[in-house]
Amino acid sequence: MDVLFWYKLGLSFLVGGAWVTLSTLAAERFGSKIGGLIGGLPSTVLVGLLFIGLTQSPSAAIQATTIIPLSQGLNGIFILVYMLAVQLSLAAGLVMALSVWVLMASLLIIAGIDSFALSVATWVLLVLSCYLAVEYGLRIPSKGNLEVNYSHGQISLRALFGGAVIALAVLISKISGPLYGGIFTTFPAMFISTLAITYRSGGADFSRAVAKSIMISGLINVVLYAIAVRYLYAWLGLAAGTLLAIAFSLLTGYLTYLFLKELVK
Repeated sequence: MDVLFWYKLGLSFLVGGAWVTLSTLAAERFGSKIGGLIGGLPSTVLVGLLFIGLTQSPSAAIQATTIIPLSQGLNGIFILVYMLAVQLSLAAGLVMALSVWVLMASLLIIAGIDSFALSVATWVLLVLSCYLAVEYGLRIPSKGNLEVNYSHGQISLRALFGGAVIALAVLISKISGPLYGGIFTTFPAMFISTLAITYRSGGADFSRAVAKSIMISGLINVVLYAIAVRYLYAWLGLAAGTLLAIAFSLLTGYLTYLFLKELVK
């Protein structure tokens, strides 16, 4: 494996660990809406597309965005399955949700979809369907803050766990080849880490509430970031395109916050 990949793996571990820690602490301190919002912002996708651009070319990163809307939309189904199964136990929730995700990802690979328009159209359908199912079907209410006391060791363990899960997903995407690698760009590693930690600290109901917010934020903000990269890399190149895409993501994150605050129960 090349040296740049090891930099990518290390950065994924650091960014992922920090992001999982921040999102779970925010959920416990400020409620499920804020924690889910932060957990759904682009982090590993940002690192992944940037390193594709660095190690291959901006054109390769642009091509990698083709399947991201559709594959990220599948994470909405991952969340739905988790919400239903986690009432049995955390292990049941994660195992069943991951099993469904692997099945869907395998079908996506077999289908060999390479149409960006179809990817985006399917993503829109999945976002609307998953949101309506959670908000009006399952009727999972948002939760407020928790009274949790932390030690430095507990926070460090969160960062190590979150970073390890996300780095493992990056490693699998590397050794599996480009076809599987494209799918693993949106592997729900951030979701898994955040949901597992919030289950341990607040129980199934709190974890399900965080799952609702992280689903909305993740399905919207990650995909909009990838779409921004698709056009900004072609227009401005890697460095300026990444910076402007991040700025755009901050704007979409703020708009998502307003949506969660005003319209999500």
